[in-house]
This record gives sequence, C-alpha cells and structure tokens, in this order.
Amino acid sequence: MQENYDVIIIGTGAGGGTMAYALAETGKRILVLDRGEYIPREKANWSPEAAYIQGAYRSSDRWLDPTGDAFEPNQYHRVGGGTKIYGAALLRMRAEDFGNLQHYEGSSPAWELGYSDFAPYYAAAERLYKVHGQRQTDPSETNTAEITDGYPAAPLPHSDRIQQVATQLQRAGLQPFPLPMGVDYDPGNQQRSPCILCDTCDGYACLLNAKADAQTCGIDLALRYANVTLMTGAKVERLHSAGRQITAVEARVNGQVKLFRAEIVIAACGAIGSADLLLRSATDEHPNGLANGSDQVGRNLMRHNVTKLYAIDLKTPNPTVFQKTLAVNDFYLASERSPYPLGHVHLMGKHKWQMMQPDFPKLVPQPLLKWLSAHSVDWWMQSEDLPEANNRVRLTAQGQVQIDYRPNNLKAHQELKRQFKQVLRQIGFPLLLEVPMPLKVLNHQCGTCRFGTDPANSVLDLNCKAHELDNLYVVDASFFPSASAINPTLTIVANALRVADHLKQRMAGKGQESLNLQDAFGIDG
Repeated sequence: MQENYDVIIIGTGAGGGTMAYALAETGKRILVLDRGEYIPREKANWSPEAAYIQGAYRSSDRWLDPTGDAFEPNQYHRVGGGTKIYGAALLRMRAEDFGNLQHYEGSSPAWELGYSDFAPYYAAAERLYKVHGQRQTDPSETNTAEITDGYPAAPLPHSDRIQQVATQLQRAGLQPFPLPMGVDYDPGNQQRSPCILCDTCDGYACLLNAKADAQTCGIDLALRYANVTLMTGAKVERLHSAGRQITAVEARVNGQVKLFRAEIVIAACGAIGSADLLLRSATDEHPNGLANGSDQVGRNLMRHNVTKLYAIDLKTPNPTVFQKTLAVNDFYLASERSPYPLGHVHLMGKHKWQMMQPDFPKLVPQPLLKWLSAHSVDWWMQSEDLPEANNRVRLTAQGQVQIDYRPNNLKAHQELKRQFKQVLRQIGFPLLLEVPMPLKVLNHQCGTCRFGTDPANSVLDLNCKAHELDNLYVVDASFFPSASAINPTLTIVANALRVADHLKQRMAGKGQESLNLQDAFGIDG
C-alpha cells in the first residue's frame, strides 16, 4: 500500500471527517486514519438496552481520574467519531462568547478571532450538516450579524405535548425557541426523507444514516473522490519529528507497526486524544511532548457543567416520540435574571425507562422507572466551565492517560438549575429529578491545545498550525480558548472548514488561485 501522501488526517469525527470532505476536491492524495471501524447497521442501533445499559459500540479505553482510579470514558472510536452517537444539537456560539465574559467564579478569556471570522463558516457548516432551525427566536442572538442568514431547513415540529410545554414556558415569561438540529429530514417529501423522527436518535447510532454526523456528511462524501483513502483499524501511536517537521505517522494496523508520510499532518483525535498523541510523541528535541514548548499541551481541559433534569408531571403523561426540538437561552447571558451568564437548556431525546436506569440506583424498581419515563419531560442543562491550567490531560510514568479535572463556575450552574426548576414547578412539574453528569461523560471535551498568537501561552497559531512545527495542524475542539455554554460540534465543523480554506491556499501556493468557500459551499468566504 502507498505510504506517501500529501495529507494525512488522524480521526474521522467532527473535525477530521469534515476536513476530509473539505480537502477532497483539491485532488491531493489524502489518507484518513481511524483506530475504529464503521458502526454496523443492525437492530442494536435502535435498542435502548444495547445503547444505554450495555454501552454498545463504546471504546474499551481505561483512563485514570484525579485520584488515580480507573474509569471507562464515554468514548466512541468509530468512523464518524463521537458524532455517531451524539444528539445532533448544532448551535452557533454567540458573538459574546468570543469576547471576555465575566462569570461568578472568574472570567472566560477572549478569542483572538471573533464571531465575524467564523460567521461564513458557520453558514457553510449548517448547510453541510443539514441544520433545521429558525432565526430571530433565540433571545441570546443579540448580534445582528448572527441573524442575517437563515437556516438551511425549517425547524423540526414539536409534538403536541412539547408544544404545550413551550406555550406554558412562554406564559411564564421565557422565550423558548426551536433547537437547531442536524438531521436529514424533509417533511415535504417523505419518500426521500431518510429521517423519520423516531425515538432512538439522541444517544443512538442512526440505523437509517439520517443523523447528520461526520461519517454521512464528511467521510462518505470524501470517499467519492478517488484521491481519498480511509484506513480503519489504524491506531496512531506517535508522530515522528525532526526539527520543525512531522516526518512520519506511526500507526498499528492489524497488529503491525506502519509508518505513513505526508507533507501535511492533521490531528483530529478529540481534545483528549490529540493531547495524548502529542504528549506521547515526546523526543529528545521535544522532551515535554510534541508542540509543547509552552507546557500548554493537555492543559485547560473543559467539559461543561452538565445536569440531566427529569421534569415529572404527576397527572399528564408525555407520549412524545421525537422530543429534542426545544431550547431555552433566557439564562445564557447576563440579564435582569442574573448579573452573570448562567447557561443553556434544551430537551434531550425522550428517555425510555432503560435509558433512565443508569441514572438511578438499581434499587429503583422497573415499574417505577416505567411510570417516571411515561410522565417525564427530559432536559439537559449546561453551564460554562472556565479554562484552568491544572485541569489537564497528562500521561503517568506508565503511559496511562490521567484526567486531572476539578469543576469550577459551579455557582452559575446551581443558579441555572434553581431558576429553571422554579419555572418548571410554576407550570406544573412538581417532581424534578436531577442527575449530574460524572467525569466519564466527556462529550464536550475541549481546550487542551488552544490557539493564539503568542507561542508562550498557546499551542496552535490562528490557523490551528502548531507554533513549533510547520506541517502539523489540530482541528478538533482542542483549539478552543474557552468552552462557552453551547455544544461545541458546530464550531468544530466551522473551524475545520476555515482551516481547510487556509490549507487549500497553502497547497495551491502563493500567487495561485485557490479553491475557496464560494466554490465549495456556494457562500461568500
């Protein structure tokens, strides 16, 4: 097999999968490496027992927590990465998120690029990932630049019960809005529409390939080009380097170690995985890890403060099938409700009793779980956690991944819960069951290789190229200087398109016309 390429992309999630598609039309020889395989399309895709109790398709990784105890993270090393299981909520960060924001327990640092730098790429990302939504309904859309363009598709319809809840929230003084969702749904053409708005979307692998994930919207499209090669079962173990160049990518394929070479190497292993890879690639020239002269690789890990909230109406059941259609951002920015930002709330997919079982002690009898599930409206509440140098990914002397993480900005999260629960009680939900998300839930990991112009306190430059290496880029959520309180996926996708535009210019050479956003996505770049 050919071992020399123009570009090697490591990982097929939101960053890597999108990058593969964005670069495919350049004609460059592109190798995409993934340690996992495709998730099989099988009955278990739609099984709550398989997905939530048995942990189907989850990786076998074992990491260490801050006390040194081993735990199994909710990681999915599959083609499409974590997006194969994600809930497909695809929101833009607010303009304010790119600036310095004061919080109860500190400040969220400003990015060195602003919302306007990402806006055209957000539009491209929404188009590529088939986002359904409605502008001018989210009360946190305070910047006019955010509402000049519409969504590619209309918002997903609410069920009767969720429409009733939305109306009750409005009467209570909130401004609930349609949650932007990435699914291939076309109500005007049911024969063409892959998505059937079923009850096994959020947290499941889609049997119909109707969820807009990095496989269907990235890798599958990239592989239509003969110049793109995907190699699965290829676990990248280290990067070889000399001077300012990555000279080879070392991967274990079917038990054999192979070296692959390329002019440009792109890491997209997830914020923890990419930090792990750089630290594991230490040499005499880079004793603290590759690209780590600043000692910032692995630091500033963020994951959001997250709580599930089951709102139980004792009298009215909730027969909703597809529930994930509504969001609340009234608490997102500082307002008369709070002098500081509190966070974001949206509906989860409708939880069956099997999905609730891991959230409660085993002594809760099955009949009670079934009753709770039948009467619950299921919410996901998340608040920003702040970058902290000692919240980090590091390797032990034995080479194990250790996650040192202590939650912060918890006062904001507690206040978000207090205020939202107060509204829910007011509209008829007297029983509210909280389930804080443990460390193993690292769905929103970001920040371990942040970008910036100063090599002393950042790992990547503003094009997401390593300061210390001329041919290494990182395009997962590692580059985030702050987490915001919004799901990171759409920003990862938008940034991958942004960096891809830079790479097209680089590969075309100075003075040569390059491919651009208008060519690729029909928008102004």
